[in-house]
Amino acid sequence: MRLILTLFLAVILVSCKNESQIKKITLQEDVSMLAADSMAGREAGTSGEIMAASYLAERFQSLGLTPKGTEGYFQEFSFKPGTNPHEEAQVVEVASDSTRLAKNVIAYLDHGGEKTVIIGAHFDHLGMGGQGSLFRGDEPAIHNGADDNASGVAVMLQLATRLKEMEHSTTNYLFIGFSGEEKGLLGSNYFVKNPTVDLSQVNLMINMDMVGRLNAENTLAVHGVGTSPQFKQLLFANNDQGFTIAEHESGVGPSDHTSFYLMDLPVLHFFTGQHEDYHKPSDDFDKLNYEGMEKITQYIYNIVSDLEDDPKLAFRKTKNESEETPRFKVGLGVVPDYLFTGKGMRIDGVSEDKPAQKAGLLKGDIVKKLGDSTVVDMMSYMRALSVFESGQKTKAVIERNGESLEVEIEF
Repeated sequence: MRLILTLFLAVILVSCKNESQIKKITLQEDVSMLAADSMAGREAGTSGEIMAASYLAERFQSLGLTPKGTEGYFQEFSFKPGTNPHEEAQVVEVASDSTRLAKNVIAYLDHGGEKTVIIGAHFDHLGMGGQGSLFRGDEPAIHNGADDNASGVAVMLQLATRLKEMEHSTTNYLFIGFSGEEKGLLGSNYFVKNPTVDLSQVNLMINMDMVGRLNAENTLAVHGVGTSPQFKQLLFANNDQGFTIAEHESGVGPSDHTSFYLMDLPVLHFFTGQHEDYHKPSDDFDKLNYEGMEKITQYIYNIVSDLEDDPKLAFRKTKNESEETPRFKVGLGVVPDYLFTGKGMRIDGVSEDKPAQKAGLLKGDIVKKLGDSTVVDMMSYMRALSVFESGQKTKAVIERNGESLEVEIEF
């Protein structure tokens, strides 16, 4: 596989002095390379991550983008891994025997403008599993992370290709492949504290994390909508793809846009939802919706193109939705469908030997009522769940295939 990677990179670099001769790489080709077994899951601080970073740098070079790291395209940082599930990894200033080295990959498209748009996606994943993995197999296995997040990197590279070809642009574009996201947003946090461009000129940061599984309902989650007053109109006006937009106001979330929001920058994060292969070895390239990824690429391109002649975006602080999440002592044992925009909480997966399965709940069921509480969205579902304790029983009203059913739940 290493030989195949070398040959592949050689092909795309041939005749790069003439932009018209640059080979067009498809979304599927980029995902297939990044999610190959040879990269061993791209865990930050491993040889697989180094290989993925090198691939990304070569792709940037093939597009004629300017290096904007601290060493060419690379921005290295040291981190100390957590030694147990309760200890987070931390970036450290001084490397030692107990630290690892990771690297962001950064490229610049300089149009001489006064505004810069940052477009980013993390390229690291979970390696052979370990902390963060949801795989329950007996032996370690490669977590290729096709959706998480080779998909986001592939879309970023397509955007870089198209923006390089844009005529008469007056906006600069910075493209960043972040490492260490899976260990706690390490790479993006390091970048905003050690930026290689003037952050005061940044108009917004766009993040793509898991954009490879657009569903049949064409639902695209967009987070950070509240971080600038102009975003709602911007998203609506450029939705030529007919997306059902699941809007989320907060600029804080479990991905790299959070690091930029905390620097008072407008952010938009695009996401097509979790699925049964999330953080498992089964997240492979052949399961992605490449037509959907193409639509998302075009949508984001339309958005940044629309901003070309506009004044600099205003920043607005948002509520931290995670701080408002109720605490609860029990769980139903389901994976919620976070992209569902109807009334209630739709189930996207049911765990083995948990209350939901024992009650006969199925994927696709919509929880309308839990106990005495009506469920209209995720927040009301969590509030309803928070009042119960282990051993208690209650009734739940669900909708299945248009029919209303009542079931008994025992926590």
